[in-house]
Amino acid sequence: MNDPVYIAVCMIIMAGTTYLLRVTPLIIFRKKIRNRFVQSFLYYVPYAVLAAMTFPAIFTATGNTAASLIGTGAALVLAFFRRSLLTVALGAAAAAFIAGLVI
Repeated sequence: MNDPVYIAVCMIIMAGTTYLLRVTPLIIFRKKIRNRFVQSFLYYVPYAVLAAMTFPAIFTATGNTAASLIGTGAALVLAFFRRSLLTVALGAAAAAFIAGLVI
């Protein structure tokens, strides 16, 4: 598994896959997309995928479900009050860390 050739081949395959995923829409959609539904769908897909990938990891990252819930609650409250992304991330991390020390 630590063979340099194996690692190089894996990296080439990953780079090719990434390239194909990025170029395929340019090949398929040559004209501007005018359908509002398709435009809004394509606009929100990255956010939905990111949320689907990160949200389950939130509850397993600390190893303490209660601390994770407190951090998530802090993030939701800060986001509700329209704080910046950095403030929300730091506030949630601090809340989870402090809850982990207390609990």
